[in-house]
Amino acid sequence: MMTAARSADSGLAGPGELDRYPYTEAPAGERAAFRSWGGAESELGRASRRGTASRGRGLHGQLVQQLGQMIVSGDLGADRPLVPEEIGQRFEVSRTVVRESLRVLEAKGLVSARPNVGTRVRPVSDWNLLDPDIIEWRAFGPQRDDQRRELDDLRWVIEPLAARLAAGHGREDIQQRLGDMIEIMGHAMGQGDAITFSRADAEFHALLIRAAGNRMLEHLSGIVSAALHVSGGPVTGCDRPAEASLGHHARIVEALASGDSAAAETAMRQLLIGHTDGERVVPAPREH
Repeated sequence: MMTAARSADSGLAGPGELDRYPYTEAPAGERAAFRSWGGAESELGRASRRGTASRGRGLHGQLVQQLGQMIVSGDLGADRPLVPEEIGQRFEVSRTVVRESLRVLEAKGLVSARPNVGTRVRPVSDWNLLDPDIIEWRAFGPQRDDQRRELDDLRWVIEPLAARLAAGHGREDIQQRLGDMIEIMGHAMGQGDAITFSRADAEFHALLIRAAGNRMLEHLSGIVSAALHVSGGPVTGCDRPAEASLGHHARIVEALASGDSAAAETAMRQLLIGHTDGERVVPAPREH
């Protein structure tokens, strides 16, 4: 099954772009008010607006987010067709917005549209579970525990291998940027800035996967970034694990610089052990 995760989706900083840290929230004017499916605003609806307004995707992106969350949470099931006219009325959006949104959800495997049947929710077995949006929707819905466990398992497969491969490629430019991310994380930790810390951390891991020189692994960088976000981590109110995490990140970069593949892999495994064993802090849906 193909995944929608791409390195371009991870928002990696290029040379000269590090001044975009710390991250800021989207202007309040970009946040449109959506009504929930039943009319009264729900917690799900509020989470939906937070996640999509900051992505700058407009009404189309917000509707994708809202419907996606409702499907994944089970609020919209296969027993009920998704009628475009009804969706348009409920969310006060045009037919074009509804049609484009349903096409996106269909590409993610969440719905299917058939003549004389209409648009209906597809079974979980048909969903593109590697899609970063679906990862997030599952992680903040009833399947949150399963999603986080599955993501941890996936990281154990991907990231130690990526670290080992990266040590053999000698990418000095990426190594420098990895060091920049560690510096940003350290500064953010000192300031108690959990958002900047987590964003720099996600960028570190995405860069590391890029440094592996394996395009199939690079295709999974968006998944790892999503995993870092939804898994939660000991970022604020837990200084010792955060300091230990910085040390593991630094040892990974040192191993890359020396070309020691085994040490890079070991350091990554130690980092993942600390992430898995640390006290989890459940984050809010993404706000970019």
